[in-house]
Amino acid sequence: MRPLLCLSPLLFLAACAPASTSGTATRPTLTVPAFDAAFSPDGVAWVEGGRACVARAPSYRVTCPRLPGPAVAVAWNDGDAWAALPGAGTVLTLDRAARSVPVGRVVALSGTRAYREDGTAVTYGGQPARGVAGAPTAVVTGGDGEDYALVAGTLRRVADGAVVEVSPLPFLAAAPTGAATFTVPTAVTRVDRFQLTGGALERLDASGRVLASVPHPPGRVGLVGGDVVTVSPGGTVRVYGLGLEPLRR
Repeated sequence: MRPLLCLSPLLFLAACAPASTSGTATRPTLTVPAFDAAFSPDGVAWVEGGRACVARAPSYRVTCPRLPGPAVAVAWNDGDAWAALPGAGTVLTLDRAARSVPVGRVVALSGTRAYREDGTAVTYGGQPARGVAGAPTAVVTGGDGEDYALVAGTLRRVADGAVVEVSPLPFLAAAPTGAATFTVPTAVTRVDRFQLTGGALERLDASGRVLASVPHPPGRVGLVGGDVVTVSPGGTVRVYGLGLEPLRR
């Protein structure tokens, strides 16, 4: 789940008004997101206050490497956890084999590509890719394999620019047939929905009926294989079964 800006989410990369200098214009200054997270079958990665971390399944041991600048977004691609560092003009891996790709001022990451602040995009190999018209504030790769982006108050499918939602809700998440926005951090399967309300982690059925609930602080929620995984500010990772029974790994 990702929030309306860039995670997991799900933390918002707002572009501030350009600062003025004597006789020269400067680019907008990006606000480092407070908190966001990205989930995959390999684990969870998150960014908080410019620091990026990763916890891989099944142990979920947390790794927070030293970075050459503040991170503003994280995502998973081909088993690697990536972070975007617009000040350094790169995306880089957070663990395993070290890789760094020069991409410019990338501000949002999906599972397939990195998006610059002007909407242009590149792959994780640094090759040009289809982007969006306008500045993306959040992106996600949907369950259909297509990218979706929040741009100018709409949710759009990147492949053809089609508007999927107008007046989107605060949190963007992948769904089995694409992507959607939600009022709280959410993870979606074909039969269930898991959400963090701020005081509880809930499992809901397709009609919205609450099937299970456990106390839980604010954070982000996602699916890692058969695990329901949450991460909270400060880097606490919790793991549950699909029935919300706590799991120890």
